[in-house]
Amino acid sequence: MKRLILASASPRREWLLKNIGLQFETIPSNVNEDISIAKHPKEVVMCLAMDKARDVYDKTDGQRTVIAADTVVVKDDRVLGKPKDEKQAFDMLKFLQGGYHEVCSGIAVLDSEYRLEINDCEITYVKMSPMDEVTIKRYIASGEPMDKAGAYAIQGKGAVFIERVEGCYYNVVGLPIFKLFQILGQCGITAF
Repeated sequence: MKRLILASASPRREWLLKNIGLQFETIPSNVNEDISIAKHPKEVVMCLAMDKARDVYDKTDGQRTVIAADTVVVKDDRVLGKPKDEKQAFDMLKFLQGGYHEVCSGIAVLDSEYRLEINDCEITYVKMSPMDEVTIKRYIASGEPMDKAGAYAIQGKGAVFIERVEGCYYNVVGLPIFKLFQILGQCGITAF
């Protein structure tokens, strides 16, 4: 039987796949998620997703499909990954509040049975409400922003700051489910 492997340490990506009933195993990659590479954000996330998928694919054997993803937040040509500390989280939220930004996720799927390497990208537009500094500091004190691209979690407390989402909501959570299932269908994997 073909193994389905999620190449990620993200609890959100794991939750999304479990929520739709997929049977899979999780093997985090050892890829350095350096987003400072001088490339377009779409290229950065697609390259990082493919690097993560290849890393885990090369460490495993047998019939398998490996899924990997990487997500960044982009506003005014500034690319935001996960904050390194509370000050960086504050700076990110101060920058994002009161306007639109893009959430850009790269997806990579490698399949041994069909000999496929598929790499794609999803972009979702998000409008964040204005926030004062006290609110930002309280949100950061909750601990929620610290392991999220752009320093917020749309599926958690951060939802109260989101006015509008244009595109795939699940992309903002960390994995564009519709696009992923279009790709997995090419590998013979369905949800039902």
